Amino acid sequence: MITEIAEILVKPGTDQQFEAGVAAAAPLFQRARGCCSMRLERGIEQPDSYRLVVEWETLEDHEVHFRGSDDFQQWRKLVGEFFAAPPRVIHTRAALTGF
Repeated sequence: MITEIAEILVKPGTDQQFEAGVAAAAPLFQRARGCCSMRLERGIEQPDSYRLVVEWETLEDHEVHFRGSDDFQQWRKLVGEFFAAPPRVIHTRAALTGF
């Protein structure tokens, strides 16, 4: 299992539109090959800061299959105009579990 963590800063005052766009995009992730879960977290100290956390079966499912799909283009159409800067994306894998 691979976890994608995208740090997204949105333009001030666009938080509600951005969250609505992410909600509208949920089916795109649900039907994506290898997508296991998705959630959006919002910063407390910095409310214009979000983390999109998506679990994928493999890195290829995200980097090749989803990013190369029409659904990815639709995702960007739904939310891209609200980005204050390009998202910063990292991928992780569990190193320790059980807590």
